[in-house]
Amino acid sequence: MSVNLPAALKGIRTISTALVCATALLASGCRADKAPDLVNGKTLFVQKCGSCHVLARANTKGVQGPDLDSAFGPSRQAGLGQGTVEGVTLDQIANVRRGSIMPPNLVNGDDALDVSAYVAEVAGMPGKDTGALAKAGQPKVSGKPIEAEGGALEIPADPTGGLAFASTAANAKAGALELAMPNEASVPHNIAVKGAGIDEKGPVVNKGGTSKVSVDLKKGKYVFYCSVPGHEDGGMKGALTIR
Repeated sequence: MSVNLPAALKGIRTISTALVCATALLASGCRADKAPDLVNGKTLFVQKCGSCHVLARANTKGVQGPDLDSAFGPSRQAGLGQGTVEGVTLDQIANVRRGSIMPPNLVNGDDALDVSAYVAEVAGMPGKDTGALAKAGQPKVSGKPIEAEGGALEIPADPTGGLAFASTAANAKAGALELAMPNEASVPHNIAVKGAGIDEKGPVVNKGGTSKVSVDLKKGKYVFYCSVPGHEDGGMKGALTIR
């Protein structure tokens, strides 16, 4: 028996139930006696997948990959089962098609099963996550402004991999300013600033790197953000007030 995938997932092939099962066994090491960890699945989805995919229950707003709610929602309403969604998702993780922007080996083994199970649990489904699942993968963001010191302003990226900075606001004095963003997340980020005719971007850095950008700003309101495609739209930005 074959299963036709949602039309929104362009380029994804039709797969059989046998292939779904084989892929699951290979990825999991035959984890037949252990229930998936949805909290881990959501956390990894936000960290690894959220910058590309929209998934409302995970609060991710990526713009580069398929919108998973739109992709699976209509088919689920038409009777597509949760197990099929899980198998389709797992297959796409394990068998990245040629030319895809999705990197291979994004998650493996039990982690791949957990991510697939979470997507199958919530994609295209109304409502909100509850309990421990509601808190999983959510960045720890402060609304308290970060203050510049001596012409330097450090605004770390959220270390969980969520699309956020440590704070949604920052203050500095007018004049020369160096913005620095230490990145301890597994997702590449940078720091950039725009407003009032200026749009300057620091280099994109991986985990352990620091992105820096130097600007000369007049008094007013600006935006600091990550210019990696999809990250600003996903919420990785904040208000910069120059006094």
